[in-house]
Amino acid sequence: MVIINDETQKLELSYPCRWCYKVVAYERAGIEIAALEIFCEREYSLNPSNTSRNGKYISMNLELLVHNEDERTYFYETLKAHPHIKMVL
Repeated sequence: MVIINDETQKLELSYPCRWCYKVVAYERAGIEIAALEIFCEREYSLNPSNTSRNGKYISMNLELLVHNEDERTYFYETLKAHPHIKMVL
Protein backbone atom coordinates (compact mmCIF):
# COMPACT_ATOMS: atom_id res chain seq x y z
CA MET A 1 0.00 0.00 0.00
CA VAL A 2 1.23 3.50 -0.89
CA ILE A 3 0.48 6.51 1.31
CA ILE A 4 1.74 10.06 0.87
CA ASN A 5 2.05 11.95 4.13
CA ASP A 6 0.80 15.51 3.48
CA GLU A 7 2.92 17.04 6.24
CA THR A 8 6.30 15.71 5.12
CA GLN A 9 5.54 14.88 1.46
CA LYS A 10 7.32 11.57 2.00
CA LEU A 11 6.17 8.39 0.33
CA GLU A 12 5.30 5.75 2.92
CA LEU A 13 5.24 2.15 1.72
CA SER A 14 4.32 -1.07 3.46
CA TYR A 15 6.97 -3.68 2.67
CA PRO A 16 7.22 -6.10 1.07
CA CYS A 17 5.43 -4.63 -1.94
CA ARG A 18 5.38 -4.86 -5.71
CA TRP A 19 7.32 -1.98 -7.29
CA CYS A 20 7.42 -0.89 -10.93
CA TYR A 21 10.38 0.85 -12.55
CA LYS A 22 9.92 2.46 -15.97
CA VAL A 23 13.17 1.70 -17.77
CA VAL A 24 14.23 3.64 -20.88
CA ALA A 25 16.89 2.50 -23.37
CA TYR A 26 17.78 2.66 -27.05
CA GLU A 27 16.50 -0.86 -27.69
CA ARG A 28 14.45 -3.58 -26.02
CA ALA A 29 17.37 -6.02 -26.00
CA GLY A 30 19.39 -3.61 -23.83
CA ILE A 31 16.65 -3.54 -21.20
CA GLU A 32 16.30 -7.32 -21.31
CA ILE A 33 20.07 -7.80 -20.88
CA ALA A 34 20.20 -5.36 -17.95
CA ALA A 35 17.27 -7.09 -16.24
CA LEU A 36 18.85 -10.51 -16.64
CA GLU A 37 22.16 -9.32 -15.25
CA ILE A 38 20.68 -7.43 -12.29
CA PHE A 39 17.75 -9.68 -11.39
CA CYS A 40 19.14 -13.07 -12.43
CA GLU A 41 18.01 -14.77 -9.20
CA ARG A 42 14.75 -12.84 -8.71
CA GLU A 43 11.32 -13.13 -10.23
CA TYR A 44 10.32 -10.04 -12.21
CA SER A 45 8.05 -9.08 -15.09
CA LEU A 46 9.12 -6.95 -18.02
CA ASN A 47 6.40 -5.45 -20.23
CA PRO A 48 6.56 -3.04 -23.18
CA SER A 49 5.46 0.50 -22.39
CA ASN A 50 6.19 3.18 -25.03
CA THR A 51 8.40 4.07 -27.95
CA SER A 52 9.48 7.65 -28.53
CA ARG A 53 7.92 9.53 -31.44
CA ASN A 54 11.03 9.22 -33.61
CA GLY A 55 11.73 5.65 -32.44
CA LYS A 56 15.06 6.49 -30.79
CA TYR A 57 14.02 5.27 -27.30
CA ILE A 58 11.91 2.46 -25.95
CA SER A 59 10.53 2.12 -22.44
CA MET A 60 9.46 -0.95 -20.54
CA ASN A 61 7.85 -1.53 -17.15
CA LEU A 62 9.93 -3.73 -14.88
CA GLU A 63 7.99 -4.97 -11.86
CA LEU A 64 9.19 -7.03 -8.93
CA LEU A 65 8.72 -7.59 -5.22
CA VAL A 66 10.92 -5.39 -3.02
CA HIS A 67 11.40 -6.11 0.67
CA ASN A 68 12.49 -2.71 1.99
CA GLU A 69 13.43 0.83 0.98
CA ASP A 70 17.15 0.07 0.77
CA GLU A 71 16.49 -2.74 -1.69
CA ARG A 72 14.14 -0.55 -3.77
CA THR A 73 16.74 2.23 -3.91
CA TYR A 74 19.57 -0.21 -4.68
CA PHE A 75 17.69 -1.64 -7.68
CA TYR A 76 16.92 1.88 -8.94
CA GLU A 77 20.56 2.96 -8.70
CA THR A 78 21.84 -0.30 -10.22
CA LEU A 79 19.46 -0.05 -13.17
CA LYS A 80 20.33 3.63 -13.67
CA ALA A 81 24.08 2.84 -13.73
CA HIS A 82 23.79 -0.02 -16.23
CA PRO A 83 25.45 0.84 -19.59
CA HIS A 84 22.42 -0.33 -21.64
CA ILE A 85 19.97 1.88 -19.72
CA LYS A 86 19.38 5.53 -20.59
CA MET A 87 16.98 6.45 -17.76
CA VAL A 88 14.91 4.93 -14.92
CA LEU A 89 11.71 6.43 -13.56
